[in-house]
Amino acid sequence: MLTYLGATLPRFTSPAARLLALQCALRTDIRGSVRLPAGLLQGMRLRQNRELWLELAHADWLALPDFRTLPVQVRLLDAGVLDQAPGRRARCRAADWALRPVPLVLPAAAPALRLTALVLAAHTCTRAEHNTDMDTLTRLCGHSPQQTGELLDRLVVTRTVGTWQHNRETDEVFWQLPHPQAQPRSVGPHRRHRA
Repeated sequence: MLTYLGATLPRFTSPAARLLALQCALRTDIRGSVRLPAGLLQGMRLRQNRELWLELAHADWLALPDFRTLPVQVRLLDAGVLDQAPGRRARCRAADWALRPVPLVLPAAAPALRLTALVLAAHTCTRAEHNTDMDTLTRLCGHSPQQTGELLDRLVVTRTVGTWQHNRETDEVFWQLPHPQAQPRSVGPHRRHRA
């Protein structure tokens, strides 16, 4: 679904709007209707942010909801989102996972940082070192490569990611998870390698 939204939403749709679109896409029914409980929106820190809804409505992705009713009910205008696999049950599990993307769970953080951690978690596998290309990472997050690098640095500072590097020849981004036995450190110097 991240890949689909990366291709469908305008390139620089804000990270918060992307997180909202992801939850809507994963929680939609077969008619494109979504019910978002107030607790979910509050937990995502998106409850009072009408600009995000306007951003997605301006992109013709959804119809603006009536904010006076709870739960918030939304109609998606993007019919293609209904054709994305897997089925509804798997989507519901994915919606819950997207709120706490193991193994890159963050404490409360800004949407840009949360989305970056989510995209990395979606590309994390069983190997010690994980990778994707920078273009994919920037497209799915709606950032420039420089912003993405800064966000990866912040994930290292928060000990969500152990280290990362960008190989400019292949345009691949590599990262490692922190060692499980490592204790959280105070914010200080960290290692960042760029090839």
